[in-house]
Amino acid sequence: MQRKDKLTIVINGRGGVGKDTLCDFTAQFYRVRNISSVDPIKEIARMHGWNGEKDLKSRKFLSDLKRVFTEYNDLPNRYMMAQHAEFLETDEQILFVHIRESDQIATFVKLMEGHTVLTLLIRRDDGTPVGRYGNVSDDDVESYPYDYYYDNNAPLEDTPALFATLIAKMAADHGLEL
Repeated sequence: MQRKDKLTIVINGRGGVGKDTLCDFTAQFYRVRNISSVDPIKEIARMHGWNGEKDLKSRKFLSDLKRVFTEYNDLPNRYMMAQHAEFLETDEQILFVHIRESDQIATFVKLMEGHTVLTLLIRRDDGTPVGRYGNVSDDDVESYPYDYYYDNNAPLEDTPALFATLIAKMAADHGLEL
């Protein structure tokens, strides 16, 4: 059932564009929960020797491991659905869900039918070529038809207010009262 005081945003963008920073800035204006579809995969990887690196080898490892768990028991979606259910029981207003893979975004959006779920791609013009990571999770982030796009190129001191304006517009566009 759709609620007028809750917004779920699937946020995506290649590594280093500032997704987590933007989520942190949003928390200055709204009550926010920030999760990632790869959170349970990272937990499993840590138990078996991964120490949090974000190098190309580790990114591919996490991408491949996530794909295996998605095919085996849909762990990432089960995790996100449980997090969404918890979110609905709190006073939090915005749930950011980080999902990299286009097919996973489409699946999550479909699973969330009846709730307001919007998709948002974050971009930054830093000269880094798109598709440089060597794994499907990172290299196809721009292939999904997102509801909203945000170019994260403003000076850092201006960014919190600019991004909050986008979030308010997203909510208003869909009749939400956050």
